Amino acid sequence: MTQATIQARFPDLAGKTVLVSGGGSGIGAAIVRGFAEQGAKTAFLDIADEPSKALEAELNDAGHTARFWHCDLTDIDALKAAISDVADAFGPVSVLVNNAAHDERHEVQDVTSEYWDNRFLVNLKHQFFCAQAVQLGMKQLGGGSIINMGSISWMIGTGDMPAYTTAKSAVEGLTRSLATAFGPDNIRVNTVLPGWILTERQIELWWDENSEASLMEKQCLQRKLYPIDMVGPILFLASQASSAITNQRLIVDGGWA
Repeated sequence: MTQATIQARFPDLAGKTVLVSGGGSGIGAAIVRGFAEQGAKTAFLDIADEPSKALEAELNDAGHTARFWHCDLTDIDALKAAISDVADAFGPVSVLVNNAAHDERHEVQDVTSEYWDNRFLVNLKHQFFCAQAVQLGMKQLGGGSIINMGSISWMIGTGDMPAYTTAKSAVEGLTRSLATAFGPDNIRVNTVLPGWILTERQIELWWDENSEASLMEKQCLQRKLYPIDMVGPILFLASQASSAITNQRLIVDGGWA
């Protein structure tokens, strides 16, 4: 089996305001395309202008509704302002996908206090403040769905990026806390944990014949996973098809963890 190309349809997503962080490339870009193709008003935040503007143009030229906001997610004031602009343009956010992250490799002895704090800014802190910023709008809508992107890296004992894996493990605690806090307002909060998803960046930096052989020894599914493989599960958690699902983790790794 090769890269998946078929996606289910979720009619209730049409017309909803969806916000995706880190949506300009990789998994995030696939998520943005997925929601836009469902008819959602799809907003995405990113710091990389060139690929983000290209994606925005591609989707709008195809007749979809998508808009890019430049935003450094480590600047919380700028993040809040961008989310406010999204609500002004498209209406209150109904679905939030906290996707932005950076899995930069690092050795234990090379980590400084400043680097550690930065990794948590990039991989965890913005998830909380995005959720905080959309909560009241979702409450006004009568509910919503927040999907926090985690990683199986901490579950399988990856050792060459401890700040990243620690931040990603903490996403689980964030999800459980927010699910409890937001549940009375019918706001669902779940975590999706990707395995090794072959984005262009992953292929360029780390993928070779040896890594492929090693991965196939660990995965149940004997095929490579691509960003499109993340889209269906995320659309499901965003839609009313999963209306009773909250406070959960969904692992999408081909059966590795």
